[in-house]
Amino acid sequence: MLPLAYLAVRSFERGGEVVWDVLARTRTAELALRSLSLAVAVTASCLVLGVLGAWLVVRSDLVGRRAFGVLLVLPLAVPSYVAGFTWISVVPDLTGFAGAFVVLTLVSYPYVLLPVAAALRTADPAVEEVARSLGRTSRQVFFSVTLRQIRPAALAGGLLVALYVLSDFGAVSLMRYEAFTLGIYTSYRASFDRTPAAVLGLVLVVLAIALTIGERKARGVVAHRGRRQPSTVPLGRARVPALAGTVVLVLLTLGVPVVSLVWWLVAGTSTFSVADVLATTGNTVAVSAFGALLTLVLALPVGILAARHQGRLVRGVELAGFAGHALPGITVGLALVFFGIRFAPALYQTTPMLAFAYAVLFLPLAIGAVRTGVAHAPPVLEDVSRSLGVGRWETGWRVTVPLAAPGILAGTALVFLTCAKELPATLLLRPTGMDTLATELWTRTEVAAYAAAAPYAAVLLVVAAIPAVVLDRFLGGER
Repeated sequence: MLPLAYLAVRSFERGGEVVWDVLARTRTAELALRSLSLAVAVTASCLVLGVLGAWLVVRSDLVGRRAFGVLLVLPLAVPSYVAGFTWISVVPDLTGFAGAFVVLTLVSYPYVLLPVAAALRTADPAVEEVARSLGRTSRQVFFSVTLRQIRPAALAGGLLVALYVLSDFGAVSLMRYEAFTLGIYTSYRASFDRTPAAVLGLVLVVLAIALTIGERKARGVVAHRGRRQPSTVPLGRARVPALAGTVVLVLLTLGVPVVSLVWWLVAGTSTFSVADVLATTGNTVAVSAFGALLTLVLALPVGILAARHQGRLVRGVELAGFAGHALPGITVGLALVFFGIRFAPALYQTTPMLAFAYAVLFLPLAIGAVRTGVAHAPPVLEDVSRSLGVGRWETGWRVTVPLAAPGILAGTALVFLTCAKELPATLLLRPTGMDTLATELWTRTEVAAYAAAAPYAAVLLVVAAIPAVVLDRFLGGER
């Protein structure tokens, strides 16, 4: 909670008049309108793509639907700034709102596809069968029955997309679309008075929290789980158009980034140094490992507490741990910049401060993994250990943690890979003279040095693809 609390203090330390002056500016309203309009447009398009894609790979007889089930999830592994770099290097005129809309839609729709696919797999097929027995066509059943069953999952996924778009920095900066995150970064870099940047950051926090509350309310009542697997719906005449549309979507989301990177790697072999790429990769691995380790240390007690105990205090502690996940990276970075300069100058622009920012942003990933791993560990083994005279803390370290190790290690790996992709907080907090794959890519694309940026993007894309594949295999194992 430290970044959020300090950002509020920093915004109001010169009085409410200064805050109101920043809020009343025309530019503030323009930034809010531009960010919200982009979020609405991207969310609407992701709802359409996510729902249709999920239905095709789960419920239809689409050719190759198992392979498409994996390919349609992989865009989650493509950072928005990597997608932005590859698209703008191929279509230089694709900037502004249109460019940000295209890029963010193509990397965000899996946030809708994944929960909708899960809802389609578990929904009770009897309701649809009753509708068909009453003479409804497949299309009528889809719109009148299926959509109602998956609506909570679709809306929750759509709100996750809106939250992601609102907090995105990489795509909007590369596409030169001045949204809230880019406005905050520009305000921080362009003025000696950093209070406006803090106020804008606080406004972005309020918008993010509002979307988070909306997500929780949109979950609604989940459809009852069916005892039977739903039947496959034949596409008929729509088989060819459905296959063509799915192939086009895969080519846009994965084909363009891969082909563009290969092109620039071949064309720019003399524009980059292998030693520099390796050094930057080493920096990325080092800071990401530090961030993942710190996040794990903070998440262990919270995850164990949440898995083994109930009550308001426990829920409050867990909720506080999840608070940072609703904060955009630019806001967390800005708050820690202010805090470091004012109260901890020895830590400002050091690896520990950057690792702490990662922990704030990605602690929920580790808490969830620890909680799930501990929940699957039989409590009776802990009781046996306690009955043999072993204390509570020693039992936790010698029994609970080893039993939950697979889940804990998986969560730590996911945090590590997410840290490697993080951009805005890394730009603000990284030690002087140290660059990561994300910052090097951003720096080179800022000056249109696409050939020089390609190797950093390629390495980052390979690293980032691992959690998406693991996630899909995990979900496949659950099924």
